[in-house]
Amino acid sequence: MIVELGHFSLILGLCFALLLAVVPMYGVWRGDRRSMVAGGTLAIAQCLFTTISITCLFYAFLTDDFTVNIVAMQSNTALPMAYKFSALWGGHEGSLLLWLEILTLWTVAVAVFSRQLPLDILARVLSVMGVVAIGFFSFALFTSNPFEQNIINPPAEGQDLNPLLQDPGMVIHPPMLYVGYVGFSVAFAFAIAALLSGRMDASWARWSRPWTNIAWLFLTIGITLGS
Repeated sequence: MIVELGHFSLILGLCFALLLAVVPMYGVWRGDRRSMVAGGTLAIAQCLFTTISITCLFYAFLTDDFTVNIVAMQSNTALPMAYKFSALWGGHEGSLLLWLEILTLWTVAVAVFSRQLPLDILARVLSVMGVVAIGFFSFALFTSNPFEQNIINPPAEGQDLNPLLQDPGMVIHPPMLYVGYVGFSVAFAFAIAALLSGRMDASWARWSRPWTNIAWLFLTIGITLGS
């Protein structure tokens, strides 16, 4: 039941990403303030369901639910608890879901902490981030589903996490890198929003600079931990 809830939440996350990509941009086009303001609420909803989804997958790892394929491939009952957490991003499907979670958190951060921006610019930024999220949600759901199951004949015991990943540094190194990598999508969204608005002056660079600096900081931390 928990696994199905995670899968369904991921689908709902995609639905809200579609709305986020369309509704604020429609508001800009029609001059509809309510539609532009709705971007913040849609960003929070997208993040909420993605968080539910990744929490369900964490639960599957912690409870050794070997009906879930990636749990069976990347964990076992003897794996220490800390590495059961890091096993989630030890494979492609789980790491993509972590990427999505961080992307939706960045989107909420932009919605909450950029309210001083002109409303039409913020609406465009959130819409662009919604478009980016659609790509990753679609990839996760249609080609790399972390909730794929083997219900008929699940293994009694899982395999093991790659020994190279069983290191305390690897528990925090990948998330730090991901926060940095994904953070640069904010700078991309600001650049596209500036292009769409025709305001290619110094303003958009000033608006995006704090976000770029934060992303750069996390990327530096991640590289340092990786070394």
